[in-house]
Amino acid sequence: MRPTWDEYFIEITLDVAKRSTCHRAQVGAIIVKDKRILTTGYNGAPRGLPHCLDAGCEIVDGHCVRTLHAEQNAIIQAALHGVSVEGGTIYSTHQPCHICAKMIINAGLTRVVYVGAYCDEIAMQYLKLANIQIDHFDLEQNPT
Repeated sequence: MRPTWDEYFIEITLDVAKRSTCHRAQVGAIIVKDKRILTTGYNGAPRGLPHCLDAGCEIVDGHCVRTLHAEQNAIIQAALHGVSVEGGTIYSTHQPCHICAKMIINAGLTRVVYVGAYCDEIAMQYLKLANIQIDHFDLEQNPT
């Protein structure tokens, strides 16, 4: 059976997450516009710095601060390569946190599709206030 566009892009996002270098959570994100993948991102250390897999996680207030989030890396890759993501959709294996939500808003993305819950109510509030379309993709109802 041919997958829907959301199923197709979620499957790719799940594959991107496998590149994650933090063993606490493997998170992937892709940015799509006009049914075309613009950038990908996964959680990992900044360029040239040691990854969690090599140096261990650096935990502050229960979060690993060694890594950038997948959504951040996808947005940064677009900026680094001069690719406009305005009007695009970001697919993520997890609901964005409030910091990623603010970056999504300022990058001009118009839709978020996520699989796993992160339970950041502030992020959801920000996205709703910015009129970002939010879609939770349920893997059980929509197996990829």
